[in-house]
Amino acid sequence: MTSVWNGQTAIIRTERGLTIAGTRITLYDVMDFLKAQYPSKLIRDKLNLTDTQINAALAYLETNRTQVESEYQEALHVREEIRQYWEERNREHFAKTATVAHKPGQEALWAKLEEQKAKRTSQRI
Repeated sequence: MTSVWNGQTAIIRTERGLTIAGTRITLYDVMDFLKAQYPSKLIRDKLNLTDTQINAALAYLETNRTQVESEYQEALHVREEIRQYWEERNREHFAKTATVAHKPGQEALWAKLEEQKAKRTSQRI
């Protein structure tokens, strides 16, 4: 499952999936940019990779396209499940905190905050 580049292992499998050796960047991160039609030089710059690293990642993707695409789809599915979980959890948390009474003596601060929120909302419209 590894690709050899200049005598060194360039792509490794970690608990996060296929990863560029020496980084925390997965091939799925690279694929996100490729799917968005970013050129390889821009992907390299955005992910702070070397030419060797981006070339190794692209070569691995090309050689193992079917397998990596399958894993990428699974990673997207897991990412969506996690996003939904946290969105629901945050919704519950925000609903709970909205019902908590303000501390006594902070009425002026809360009034100022509400005024700033209203001003920001009116500027968006």
